[in-house]
Amino acid sequence: GFPWNLWPCSLTTFPEFLQLTNKIGFFAFNLIIITMFCLPTLIFFKNKKINFSILAVSFSLLFCNYFYGSIIINKYSTNNKSNYQKKLKEMNLKIISPNFDLKYNLNSDDVPQLIKKLIRYSDPNDSKETIFLWPEGVFTGYDFGDIYKFRSLIKNSFSKNHKIVFGINRYEKNLDSFFNSLVIINNDFDILYQYNKKKLVPFGEFLPFENILNKFGFKKITYGYGSFLKGSEQNNYEFDGISILPLICYEIIFPELIQKSNINTNLIINISEDAWFRNSVGPYQHFSKAIFRAIESDTIVARSANKGFSAIINSKGQILKSLKPTETGNIEMNININKSENKNRNDLIFFLLLFTYTIIFFTFKNKL
Repeated sequence: GFPWNLWPCSLTTFPEFLQLTNKIGFFAFNLIIITMFCLPTLIFFKNKKINFSILAVSFSLLFCNYFYGSIIINKYSTNNKSNYQKKLKEMNLKIISPNFDLKYNLNSDDVPQLIKKLIRYSDPNDSKETIFLWPEGVFTGYDFGDIYKFRSLIKNSFSKNHKIVFGINRYEKNLDSFFNSLVIINNDFDILYQYNKKKLVPFGEFLPFENILNKFGFKKITYGYGSFLKGSEQNNYEFDGISILPLICYEIIFPELIQKSNINTNLIINISEDAWFRNSVGPYQHFSKAIFRAIESDTIVARSANKGFSAIINSKGQILKSLKPTETGNIEMNININKSENKNRNDLIFFLLLFTYTIIFFTFKNKL
């Protein structure tokens, strides 16, 4: 249930190998890659003639997969150029990577300074219709109501042509609890859309068996004593012909959130706080999952991460623009919004393959 570092992630620098994921799903593709990596062990078995025949077939299949992926990518590139001439729906997207240090207990003087830095990195153009994507965690420990009093900074810097996406804690009075949320606001600081994170990090955002462990002084490691509540709905943000699927932080690693999403989704946005990983390989591993979600959904993925990889990834898993974890600034791009129904919707092929493998194993385990 935690698909963090499965074998296909070793192939993300070669998108030609990954295109089959759109047809069969991430877990089925993982099973096939494991098979490919393990097949060379056949040379240690007795029947050399059969073994080398199997290896030859396997390498042929590997080549065919690469060839298939190359055709898909080349076809996409050609069609994209011709579609651009037809002037399909375009949207200007600006992704901000502030490279803030991970700090708790921010005081009232820190927050406006953070907002001013975000505005400077955003460098808004009043006349240009733009969606700005800020990462998760930029206002660590603060509720939306706490930063609302600084709304004049936003109003004075952004125009009615702008929308801002960012992560924030949202207090729900009727539930007397907090959500880890993604909100989309206008320049008046009105919330146009709110998404509450569904996949919470154990011990990071909620404490398992909280009623018991609290008695022993345990709590989640993020700011605040109580656990976040889990979101229950996954409704897209719809506007002007665009259907946006939001994913917060490590939700990007779960194929099921893509499979269960609205079929009309034509843009995925992912905000993340990767400062937790510090200087480890974590930000690289986290980012690789976004490449697969783009291919599976045949949809552009826009990702803003603090101290992680911020990027725009096309629907074939190719990185169009990116900022590394140590880079501060923004990336801006006019992206073509396309509607695709060529999306992976379930893991049926994985279970069929798993069933087939099981039968093969029990049939031949005593014959090899």
